[in-house]
Amino acid sequence: MKLRSIIIPFSVLMLGGIFYSCKKEFLTHTPQGALSADVLATPGGVNGLLIGAYAALDGQDVGSSTPWGSSVSNFIWGSVLGTDASKGSYSGDQQGLNEIFNYSASTTNSFFDDKWKANYEGISRCNNVLKILPGVKGLADADNKNIEAQGKFLRAHYYFDLYKIFNKVPYIDETTTDFSQKNDVVITDKIEADFLFAYNNLPETQGDAGRANKWAAGAYLAKVYMYEAKFADAKALYDVIIPSGKTSLGVKYDLFSMFENNFRPEDEKISPEAVFAVEMAANVGTSSIDNGNQGDMLNFPYGSSPFGCCGFYQPRIDLVNSFRTDVNGLPYLDTYNDHPVKNDQGLFSSQAFTPDAGNLDPRVDWTAGRRGLPFNDWGLHPGADWIREQAYAGPYANKKNIYWQSTEKQYHDASSWAPGSAINYLVIRFADVLLLAAEADAQVGSLADAEALVNRVRNRAANPAGFVYKYIDNANPLAGFSATPAAKYVISPYPAGYFASKDVALKAIYFERKLELAMEGHRFFDLVRWGIAESTINTFITYERQFSSDILAGTHYTAPKNNYNPIPQNEIDITTVGGQKTLTQNPGYQ
Repeated sequence: MKLRSIIIPFSVLMLGGIFYSCKKEFLTHTPQGALSADVLATPGGVNGLLIGAYAALDGQDVGSSTPWGSSVSNFIWGSVLGTDASKGSYSGDQQGLNEIFNYSASTTNSFFDDKWKANYEGISRCNNVLKILPGVKGLADADNKNIEAQGKFLRAHYYFDLYKIFNKVPYIDETTTDFSQKNDVVITDKIEADFLFAYNNLPETQGDAGRANKWAAGAYLAKVYMYEAKFADAKALYDVIIPSGKTSLGVKYDLFSMFENNFRPEDEKISPEAVFAVEMAANVGTSSIDNGNQGDMLNFPYGSSPFGCCGFYQPRIDLVNSFRTDVNGLPYLDTYNDHPVKNDQGLFSSQAFTPDAGNLDPRVDWTAGRRGLPFNDWGLHPGADWIREQAYAGPYANKKNIYWQSTEKQYHDASSWAPGSAINYLVIRFADVLLLAAEADAQVGSLADAEALVNRVRNRAANPAGFVYKYIDNANPLAGFSATPAAKYVISPYPAGYFASKDVALKAIYFERKLELAMEGHRFFDLVRWGIAESTINTFITYERQFSSDILAGTHYTAPKNNYNPIPQNEIDITTVGGQKTLTQNPGYQ
């Protein structure tokens, strides 16, 4: 997609957008044809364009060469780069990813272009909404503001994603006529402005699930402040959002009582934790998994597993070790790898193995599939038989986006060669908000408030109703679970006064984000904004190299170069006019 033409001409806009619906499935309409600008300048037409802007959130069908390169979950850009997970599979599979997670990627790697195109497609659709909206007659003022605010919210989301991955990117809005814009400044001020407009103009609740409301905009704006180190501004906003925010269903935002509920599609209709979610849908009659989290289609157990494909996105040993707790139920913030969790690396499934018997944070078994433990209701994870190549990528399996056997018919889409799933991707969930608010509190010196927010998250994790339990009958997992936890779960809140200094508080908060949000696409971006990516990742490389051959001997993270990915060379080439480059490559890349 050429940068200079990222505004799609109105004459080719899709007819499917005009059929506006108030149903939850408003993102799944299939385009039927094309309409001109004068026809689209109606309430139904502009709402249809807005639906198209939402539909681009999943990053699919926007000219990318692979569905997974543009996945909204950022499993590559946030979790694999951030050390949560290996690429998975084996070395010869998707080789373009190998150089990315070894921090040695070339500027011509197609995965960068995939992500770039997906976000600018979303921006283009938002700009179309905002450009046509002033000419629409018959809209009430409140509806007009609502549509404008949603368009700006979505545009800010797409630009924020680009900023996190590439840093300086060209800014195009609905007024742009010269599309050869430079990328010589950071555009967070423009992202702020769009989120602020959305926060001031969106209603507290929306009639449709999946649409942004006032509190989603406020939470996103506060997150941008955190990336800019505007901690006092973020704290002031969080102090309003946390007690006041309401979901699209009119329910006050809160934590689910059980951690697992965030990753079960049957619970999404009542989610108090989905501040902003990308709606996924299975079996909607399209004969594809385009709407079923296609971007994460590779990320299921392999081999003899019931999922068929493809063995990617495996939690790292370092990550699983992070869930070890001490006798008081607290994490080992600095020395977790000195207390490793027992695993079955190097063992065939036919060889005997007894799972770890030590203290663990229960979130580990909703995050990583471990041998000998229930894998939802699919049976005990058998180890190597579900892993494509242990020596390459480790012994664990991804678990957070895996549908359950008992609800498979409703929430699994088998329309492609790899699974689709109706599990939504939570761009911002309430636990994320609480932990960012704790971080803001710690940065401005409100240490007791920070401790209380972190403990709110830890107390939810300690709810035994949400633990993983053993099966009543291992041979028949659908018979249900016993009254015995599957592992020795020991987790406690931090004792009063533990956050005695800013440094202690931040260390605990950073670690809590690693535990709570593991495998959700946040870790790398956190490490970069905290300024500890180089030291943390290189320490990880040294430790993990002994277990996984995917980490090459020459792998090394170098800041500031590796803090951001290269601007796709293809985008630089197509915006070069008369030998003069419009776009500037990021430092350190050729």
